[in-house]
Amino acid sequence: MTTRRDFLALSATAAVAGAQTKPWQAGSVEHLIPTASDSRILLKASLRDALTRPPLLSVGRRSIAGQRGDTAGRFWSFDATNLAAGEPYRLELLDARNRPLCDPWTVKTFPAPGSEPEKFRLLVFTCAGGDDRLLARRGGARFLPIATRRALLERALTFQPDAMIANGDHIYWDLDQTGAPPPYTEDVVRAVGTFDRTLPVFGTANETVHQRVGEAQIRSLYGNLFREVPSFFIQDDHDYFENDDATEELVTFPPDHFMLQLGRASRRLYFPEFLPDANRPLGLPGASAPDTPAGTGESYGTIRFGTLAEINLFDCRRYLTLAGPNGVIVPRETENWLTSRMADRSLRHVVQVPSMPPVWSAGKWGDWYPDFLDDQGVLGLNKAKPYWQPGWLAQHDRLMKAASAMADRTPLIISGDMHAIAEAAVHRSGMLDLSANPVHVALPGPVGTLDGWPSGGRRTPPLTAGHVEVDASIPAMEENGFLVVDFTPGSMLLSFFRWSPQLPESAIASLTPFKEVELKR
Repeated sequence: MTTRRDFLALSATAAVAGAQTKPWQAGSVEHLIPTASDSRILLKASLRDALTRPPLLSVGRRSIAGQRGDTAGRFWSFDATNLAAGEPYRLELLDARNRPLCDPWTVKTFPAPGSEPEKFRLLVFTCAGGDDRLLARRGGARFLPIATRRALLERALTFQPDAMIANGDHIYWDLDQTGAPPPYTEDVVRAVGTFDRTLPVFGTANETVHQRVGEAQIRSLYGNLFREVPSFFIQDDHDYFENDDATEELVTFPPDHFMLQLGRASRRLYFPEFLPDANRPLGLPGASAPDTPAGTGESYGTIRFGTLAEINLFDCRRYLTLAGPNGVIVPRETENWLTSRMADRSLRHVVQVPSMPPVWSAGKWGDWYPDFLDDQGVLGLNKAKPYWQPGWLAQHDRLMKAASAMADRTPLIISGDMHAIAEAAVHRSGMLDLSANPVHVALPGPVGTLDGWPSGGRRTPPLTAGHVEVDASIPAMEENGFLVVDFTPGSMLLSFFRWSPQLPESAIASLTPFKEVELKR
């Protein structure tokens, strides 16, 4: 007699076999990246061939016309609203004559804000950008091949996350305001082209250059891998086509007009804006722009999974200010939103995800901290860091204080940018004693880095800044990897995965966590 367990096992085996014999067909669709909330799905897609009439997205029994993102008609966005919470929706892309452009697929909306789900799985990684054509040179960075990066992402997807966060540095094509990045050979620059800062991005030759950069680093990496996973992309310095540098000749941030237009163009074409949330003001900087879907944000976002978890996402580059003791990394309106969310006692877990990392420093100008790397490669506070703003550190401490004040929860920050894997509990930040409820900070691991580690490009590994006292369960490790976080009502389980180019690429397919850190309420 076949038991129910036998039947389920046989059904699962048959489903796997069926998936192996009939893989999902992308057709003419080159990339699909969705995001979701409890009532909405927003999709970005690009096609191999331009369309003169808008394609359609079939969502259940509804049909939604695409909004064109580029001049030619290859890039489209689709905004499905008024959906039911916690429901899987069958999606299908069709041309204007209702002919399929690819196979159907499924995206599930998040649970209703007031519901009480028992589990939520989140995938996080950082620094996935990089062009395969970038050649090694003295002092320059290279990146893992696209195929290796895709293998890491494919392994991460086998753990079936409910959502994904790609935290910063999706593109590396730093202009230094000269029009072409110096690490590239002349033939690559000729093939891609150079930007003209006096022209708009769209409707000019700049649009073609931008697409050649983005398609080599975003479209070729993600393709259709995350078509069923609500995805959240935070932008960091390189996503505005510059490094965070400050010299007598050039201070790169906040981004100037042309850098901002390049960064906005990347989001418009490739990855979705942040959907609105009832507790995030619609008027925050970078939100509710007239050329974006209604109520969405570009710089600050929310993942809300019932009352189980809320994840606050924030770009630390676009709106930083150079106002000395009054300088900020995020505007005061954004800081007020973050602190108000940490004060909301109706949520089991509240997590902050900034693009710029607390705790660790490599002496870069754009750090929260004043630590300076001297000519001997020593990181410390013996010399003032030029152009660094003391107001940044003051804001850091205000956010740390608000996090530690969540007395009934364990505070957690997951950051990007640092090209490393690490976890530490902050017990002191300057004069603040946080030991009653230490703030945990995690570096999730980079997907794209090869030899662009801090110790390769900056002559130092990531080190704990002098301003903080920490207890590190994982000292900063310069290896590739990703982080999976499992939320339950009573805890957050952080599972860290690691891989390095010294290992065979075949090892990626069987990666298991090398370290697990459980943070209980």
